[in-house]
Amino acid sequence: MSTSSLPEVLQRFAHLNTWQRQGERAPHKPLLVLLALGLFARGVKDVPFREFEGKLCELLREFAPARRTLYPEMPFVRLRNDDVWEVTVDTAPEVIARRNDLTKTQLRGMNATGHFSDDVQQLLQHDPKAINAIARLLLAAHFPESIHNDILDAVGLALDDEAALTACDGINVARRRRDPEFRSDVLTAYQYRCALCDLDLRIGNMTIGLEAAHIMWHQANGPDVVENGIALCCLHHKLFDIGAFTLSDDLRVLVSEKAHGSQRFDEVLLRHHGRPLNAPVRREHHPEQRFIDWHREQVFKGGARPL
Repeated sequence: MSTSSLPEVLQRFAHLNTWQRQGERAPHKPLLVLLALGLFARGVKDVPFREFEGKLCELLREFAPARRTLYPEMPFVRLRNDDVWEVTVDTAPEVIARRNDLTKTQLRGMNATGHFSDDVQQLLQHDPKAINAIARLLLAAHFPESIHNDILDAVGLALDDEAALTACDGINVARRRRDPEFRSDVLTAYQYRCALCDLDLRIGNMTIGLEAAHIMWHQANGPDVVENGIALCCLHHKLFDIGAFTLSDDLRVLVSEKAHGSQRFDEVLLRHHGRPLNAPVRREHHPEQRFIDWHREQVFKGGARPL
């Protein structure tokens, strides 16, 4: 069997058929691929569902929208439809061959084991840039940059950024361009201070540690407009993107019941709970309700603490 080229395989991963409905996030397949890439990099080619179901649930719990029920079986079976993944079983191979709706119990009972398709495995073995390139492509397409390293740590991957970017240069994937004025416009609207902690740190005229956070992620087609942005210090930006806090309809900070920590947690985050956001002076620059709704539904972890 001939080995597929890296650009060809990247195209397949770039066009994973992820579930979509009214802006809802469904990063189940990308998280499964990243988990399998981390295992492959450590010499583990086979991914038994019974053994890694728990780890996939951990990834979904931490990096996917908060849901009462997790469905690790869905990406495990349905990733086969993207021509990058195969599943083998000990019994009833005809069932796994024709169905996409198998339950966790069925997958465990059949000892279902997933692995990359043969041509993808050959590419991963023979091209050292392949794992880097696939991982970076999926991270850039589905998650904000502020949590990329957290995901990589969770799946056990250490990437060579330069090699990954070089490998992705030739891939023909439609990507929305970012507005280079977005950061400047957001920071100006918020008077160059963090909307939570008022951080305003400069060296000369250069602002340090202050970032323009998207409320509705760029990866979810959130627009580069001020009303979809908040000026946050790098720490609060990361906490916002991971879902530790969100905003109420009247622009108060809501901290998740699932967020906890020591005295520093109180100082860094909990003391802001229930307090008004340091909103822009101009009302037209205030966060727009539809973006706040998206963040509460798709990013915020769990319920808010009582006010």
